[in-house]
Amino acid sequence: MSLPITAPLNATGERILVVDDESDIVALVAYHLVKAGYRVSTASTGPDALIAARQERPALVVLDLMLPGASGYDVLEQLRGQPGTRDIAVLMLTARREEQDRIRGLSLGADDYLTKPFSPQELVLRVGAILRRVSAAGVGPGDVLTIGPITIDRAEHRVSSDGHAVDLTPTEYKLLLILAERRGRVQSRAHLLETVWDAAPDIQTRTVDMHVQRLRTKLGEAGDLIETVRGFGYRLKSGQSRSA
Repeated sequence: MSLPITAPLNATGERILVVDDESDIVALVAYHLVKAGYRVSTASTGPDALIAARQERPALVVLDLMLPGASGYDVLEQLRGQPGTRDIAVLMLTARREEQDRIRGLSLGADDYLTKPFSPQELVLRVGAILRRVSAAGVGPGDVLTIGPITIDRAEHRVSSDGHAVDLTPTEYKLLLILAERRGRVQSRAHLLETVWDAAPDIQTRTVDMHVQRLRTKLGEAGDLIETVRGFGYRLKSGQSRSA
């Protein structure tokens, strides 16, 4: 089950759930996150991770792939499939370095993917970047942006396509919002990594491709508005748009 760890007095208030069956990894990650001011809970199995996520509603889950009871993929899929947990950010932390594992994790809705061995300082920085992105995705001008069949309510953090609600992860929402606000203009993968992921422009451009693919799928026919500009990046067709 989940184990709460006391944070220092200058804690930011965000709770992080660390899920790994290796106690030394859990201790290392928890120590550095608590030191950075986060409240930390832990779980060592897939089922316990799901229980903790539902009960505690952490801001972010640091999730291993190889877990007893249910794999990290299974946990991620269930988190994204339930209304009460679909908006929880997820950073996958795993020894599996193959591209297909990274692609699968990102396809299922992970916000970031870090491989072992890892730098604890880098992990803390990535956690902070994800949480800033989540926060930014939920705050913005109080207007409704419409591009063709796509409607983005920036005040309510809601998206619909052809009048049907579209459930997006915080990262997918931020990606769509950036493309929508800069519609008609090509956004390079490097630029999207910097603005959406707060990442250095020379790492993991495949991350952008996987999130765009998921975004297109969720938008249905409206996903065709997101154009691939070969050799450069992506552009949202301007179409008939208005800001209410």
